[in-house]
Amino acid sequence: MKLTLTQRLSLVFALLLLVCCGTSAWLQVRSNQMHELEVVQGLSRDLAQHIARDTQLMDANGLMPGALRELFSQLMLVNPSVEVYLLDPTGRIVGNAAPEGRLRREQVDLAPVQRLLDGAALPILGDDPRSLDGRKVFSAAPLKVNGQPAGYLYVVLLSEEHDRFAERGATSAALNIALWSIGLVALLCLIAGLTAFALITRPLRKLTDTVSQFDIDGAPSAPTTGAPPPPPAEGHDEIAVLDATFRHMQSRLSEQWRSLTRQDQERRELVANISHDLRTPLASLHGYLETLQLKDASLTPEERRRYLGIALDQSRKVGGLAQSLLELVRLEHGFVQPVLERFPLTDLVQDIFQKFELSAEARHVQLKASFAPNVGAVCADLGLIERVLTNLFDNALRHTPEGGEIEIGLVPQGPMVEVTLSDSGPGIAADLREGLFLRPFTIGGARRDGGLGLRIVHRILQLHGLEIRLIELPGRGASFRFSLPVDLATAQHKATRAQG
Repeated sequence: MKLTLTQRLSLVFALLLLVCCGTSAWLQVRSNQMHELEVVQGLSRDLAQHIARDTQLMDANGLMPGALRELFSQLMLVNPSVEVYLLDPTGRIVGNAAPEGRLRREQVDLAPVQRLLDGAALPILGDDPRSLDGRKVFSAAPLKVNGQPAGYLYVVLLSEEHDRFAERGATSAALNIALWSIGLVALLCLIAGLTAFALITRPLRKLTDTVSQFDIDGAPSAPTTGAPPPPPAEGHDEIAVLDATFRHMQSRLSEQWRSLTRQDQERRELVANISHDLRTPLASLHGYLETLQLKDASLTPEERRRYLGIALDQSRKVGGLAQSLLELVRLEHGFVQPVLERFPLTDLVQDIFQKFELSAEARHVQLKASFAPNVGAVCADLGLIERVLTNLFDNALRHTPEGGEIEIGLVPQGPMVEVTLSDSGPGIAADLREGLFLRPFTIGGARRDGGLGLRIVHRILQLHGLEIRLIELPGRGASFRFSLPVDLATAQHKATRAQG
C-alpha cells in the first residue's frame, strides 16, 4: 500500500518522536543515577577515614581478624547499604565480612582509590569485590602501622542488599513512571505534530487536487483577461509560492494551448485556402491545355494564342502562389533574419511607384505620395521592407476600382517614421478583420486574394519587432499603418526582443 506524503511525514515524525523520547528517558534515568551516586559518595566520602581513625584494626603483629570481622559486622548491621573490606598495599583483599562464597574478586584496582584520595571530581566508581565486572561508589582511607603504609580500608557504599531492594521496589516504580511519562509525552507530541502536519500540508493537498483536476483541453480554472497573471509575490511560505507559481503556469499553459489550437485551426484554414487557390488556376490551366491538345487542328492562330495566353497567366498565378508560400515558410521557420541598415525611405517609395506605374495606368488607378518635410532615413532590412511595400501596393492595386487611387504617407513620430498606405476600394468588413494578417479572407462571399501576402507582411514586420495595423480613415477603403525606427540602436533592440 502506497502512503501519501502526509502519512509518510507523520510516520517519520512518530518514529523520531519515539527515539527522542526514549533517548531523553534514558538520559534522565542515567543522569539521576549519576546524581544519586555523586550524592551518596559525597556524603560518605570520609566514612572510611573516620573508621580508620576511630578503630584499631591492626597492631604491631599485623591484622586483628576478630576485631575486624566484629567491627565489619556491626557496621553492616547498622547500615546494610555498606560493605567494608581491608586491602593490603597492593590492593589484595585481606579482610572482609562477606558470607562464604560471595566474594568474587581477590584484588581491587587501586587507581580509583588513589583518584578519590587525590580529591578528583565525583562520582568515582571502583571495583565491586562481590561482582566480576561491577563497579560502585566507595569510600577509602589509607592504613598505617608504626608510620608505615599497611593497606587501605575500602568501603563499598551501595551493597548487594541495596541493589536487591532497589530492583524489587524503587527501580521498578521509577521505570514505570518513566515509561508512563514517555508514553504520555509521546502521545501529546504526536497529536500536536499530526495536527501541525495537517495544517501545514492542507495547502499542499489543495494544490494536489487542483493539479489532478487540471485539464488543459478544458476551460481554465482561472479567468484569463488576455494578460498573464503577475508573478508570485515574495514573502509567502514555500507552499503558497508554489501554489501561486502553479496557477501562473496553469494560466500560461491554458493561454498557450488556446493559442496553439487557434494557430492549428488557422493553419488548417490556410492549407484549405491555398488548396482552393491552387485548384482554380490549375483547373483552368489544365482545361486550356487539354483544349489545345484535343482541338489543335481546328483552332485558328488567334484562338491558339488566346488559349496559350490564358494558360500562361494561370501558370504565373500558380508560380506566384508557390513562391509566396515558400517565402512564408522561410519567414515563419527562422530561415530569414533581418539585416539592419540605414536607407532613405522616400527613395524606396519612389522605386515602388516605378514598379507599379504601368499596372496602375492600365487600371486607371492613381498613385499618390504624401511626405512630411523632415522625413529622413530609417533603419531596417531594405529588401524585406521593399517586400512589405510591394505586397501592400499589390494588394491595394488589385482591390481598387478603376478611377480610384492609392496613397502612401510618411510622417515622423519621435524616434519612428509612421507609414500609412490606403486605397479607395471597398475596404474590409468588420467581421472579417479578426485574423486578417494570419489567413486569407473573403468579402461579400467572394474570396479576396492577398491574404497570403498580408501574412508575409505581418511576419516580416514581426521579425523587426514591429506590427502592422488596419486603421479607419474617413473616405478611404482598406488602410494599413506601421512604423519604422530612425536610429540603429532602437531597430536592434526591437529586433532582438522579437527574436528572444
